[in-house]
Amino acid sequence: MAGIGFELRRLLRKNTLLGLVEAYAYAGIISSGPWVFSILGILAIGLISASIATPSFTITQFQTSVTYLVASSLVLTGLVQLAFTRFVSDRLFEKRSDLIMANLNGLMLLVVAAAASIGTFCLFVVFPGLSLLYRLLMLAGFVMLCATWVMTVFLSGMKRYRAIVLLFALAYAVIVGSALALRPYGLEGLLAGFVFGHLILVGGMWLLTIRDFQADREVLRFDFARRELCYPSLMLIGLLYNLGVWVDKLMFWYFPDTSDPVIGHLNASVIYDLPVFLSYLSIIPGMAVFLIRIETDFVEYYERFYNAVRSGGSLELIAGMRDEMVYSIQQGLGEIAKIQTLAVLLTVVAGPALLRALEISELYLPLLYVQVIGAGLQVGLMAVLNVFFYLDQRRIVLLLCAEFVLLNIALTALSLAWGPAFYGYGFALSVLTTLMTGLFLLSRQLNRLEYETFMLQ
Repeated sequence: MAGIGFELRRLLRKNTLLGLVEAYAYAGIISSGPWVFSILGILAIGLISASIATPSFTITQFQTSVTYLVASSLVLTGLVQLAFTRFVSDRLFEKRSDLIMANLNGLMLLVVAAAASIGTFCLFVVFPGLSLLYRLLMLAGFVMLCATWVMTVFLSGMKRYRAIVLLFALAYAVIVGSALALRPYGLEGLLAGFVFGHLILVGGMWLLTIRDFQADREVLRFDFARRELCYPSLMLIGLLYNLGVWVDKLMFWYFPDTSDPVIGHLNASVIYDLPVFLSYLSIIPGMAVFLIRIETDFVEYYERFYNAVRSGGSLELIAGMRDEMVYSIQQGLGEIAKIQTLAVLLTVVAGPALLRALEISELYLPLLYVQVIGAGLQVGLMAVLNVFFYLDQRRIVLLLCAEFVLLNIALTALSLAWGPAFYGYGFALSVLTTLMTGLFLLSRQLNRLEYETFMLQ
């Protein structure tokens, strides 16, 4: 936990403009690096392929296939990501790191088996009549992405952010290079490059884990699945959060007025997908603020608060640390709000020129503005959920994630029924409402923190 925090504090202690810029740039790269490399890598393949006369429908089929692989793999692995991270944290607290590698092997075996089974079923249901090579590459890509997300969340829990970013940068450089080299083989060539790059990525993260953790004499263990060591609430949280992020996209992909068939039974939504893609690039500054405030100010006072409780500190000291925690949360959320407001204003100013440069109709502008606001609100929601995780309030997080999913489904359905003028508002309003609920519950929880710490143990 402390590694990234120490590095950010070191940069901030310089008390110079350069140190501040370095800290925020470092935090932005660390917090957003993996998915930014993913997005830019897929975009680069499309742009470069288009510039060298690759048929546009092939590029669309590739990008749509990869989007479905990413979405489905995130939802599936959401069941185990948070629960296994908590299992590993508990074993490290018990100083039983010798159990981690064998249990990671066991988890990866279960995830690969589940992904292979589900993927094999989809080969016949989702892709009837398509080439055998395409279907096998989709299966391999699905399995590789499931393994990638498990390893990424595991290493993120170990605060190996820098290593993750470097591995993603290397892997997506390989993906772009190999996909373009195999471009003459069409859609299958582009997918083969994608699968090969993720094979390198998973292998690199695996080697990094082996180096960090001494293996037990047993190669496989399934302690994480034992009832007393399992966290069903975290499994549901991971599933619901990822489902909440993707469910509005899925609805747009299959609503008749907003969808177009691309390949097999996979649809895309031209009107919705591009604004969503651009909006998520706008949250990089907000993610940097989020990481800095959580890993520096909040964590510092959080640790001081509980150290004072454990060591028998005075009530005045404990209350003071609690007040500092509250202040750091307020400051962090306030800075996220400011930076995302600037992102919205920048989008309003530069949006028309950006769409013209990408040869996209300016009719997309209203949807782009709404999506940028929704993505910014999502950063705030992530910050609130993260604080609840530090406070071990899993029930509240589960409630918020369930609210997010249900509201996103209901409000997106209403926006689709009401027509194009309301597209995007379903996601934005669902995030806003969930964020407001989270802030109310967080305020109440912090006001009761001393009582719950001492009286409910």
